[in-house]
Amino acid sequence: MSDIEIGRAKRGRRAYAFDDIAIVPSRRTRDPRDVSVSWSIDAFTFEVPVLTAPMDSVVSPAIAIAMGRLGGLGVLDLEGVWTRYDDPEPLLAEIRELPPETATKRMQAIYAEPIRPDLIRQRLAEVRAAGVPVAGALSPQGTAVHSQVVVDAGVDLFVIRGTTVSAEHVSKTTEPLNLKKFIYELDVPVIVGGAATYTAALHLMRTGAAGVLVGFGGGAAGTTRTSLGIHAPMASAVADVAGARRDYLDESGGRYVHVIADGGLGTSGDIVKAFSVGADAVMLGSTLARATEAPGGGWHWGPEAHHPELPRGHRVDVGTIAPLEQLLFGPSAGADGRVNLIGALRRSMATTGYSDLKEFQRVEVVVAPYTRS
Repeated sequence: MSDIEIGRAKRGRRAYAFDDIAIVPSRRTRDPRDVSVSWSIDAFTFEVPVLTAPMDSVVSPAIAIAMGRLGGLGVLDLEGVWTRYDDPEPLLAEIRELPPETATKRMQAIYAEPIRPDLIRQRLAEVRAAGVPVAGALSPQGTAVHSQVVVDAGVDLFVIRGTTVSAEHVSKTTEPLNLKKFIYELDVPVIVGGAATYTAALHLMRTGAAGVLVGFGGGAAGTTRTSLGIHAPMASAVADVAGARRDYLDESGGRYVHVIADGGLGTSGDIVKAFSVGADAVMLGSTLARATEAPGGGWHWGPEAHHPELPRGHRVDVGTIAPLEQLLFGPSAGADGRVNLIGALRRSMATTGYSDLKEFQRVEVVVAPYTRS
């Protein structure tokens, strides 16, 4: 792909968001009931290729259990309020009611409470007792401190998630997490990210990760683009990381690393397009924060919103529109792509003639920018 001249001293590659591309129907169609949207990673198979974003506004132990029973994977934030407080419900209610001018400062104070190892064990045990797969997420910094507690408590999938995660973090003041050593010594599969480029993803794949999260500042609650000037248009980012997956498959002699889109997935159309450019699964934040059972109660925020030194996100009002099961499987009373996410995925795959997600990654796409109304 040719670069575009920004000025005499700088060139840049054109990148595309999901809004910039569209899927093209083929000569064949299928019955949506014949389409499989299942996803397998390591020894686990999920009926739907959806993970909850580990955010306090999206997932609680109860939501993680509900998501598992619906066929997806609930990923609990092990650095959120559920591992800092015995009863976080009053604090979640307070966050929902905070006035905008004081929200960030008060959230910083709430999240300054230390993380408690006993609560990490308790929350994971609660999910395990329900008989669904157990997944917990830590930041790279949190992994260095709390990973042993998490491993001892028992997780089926370990998620290391940050705004960006590098296999080559350099620091003169702290000992960085050695991802390759950490993953090698762990007995459970690790999903790690975000990554937004081919090179960054390839390095993460070489650490032994089972999956790579793709995204950087693309979520509804993030302000990384305005705070740091950093942004990764998601269609190009997912396609680039899918390219790294293909090349690493050859390099490693057949080891397949899953690509999980994480950000910029506000509607069912965005989710469908993520699979069309190479995703194996999607991690959903604001899309699931709209569920009536979501802990945010119609508000959505991520860990960047309460960073103690440089917040790079905010609390946003996403509203509540339907129960979690209806969000995923319908029926929908509207045509805005916010309800029946899995039904839309099935319908798109059927309309273009593909029977499973791996096949659907080969669907034809075109560059067709438009502005949402």
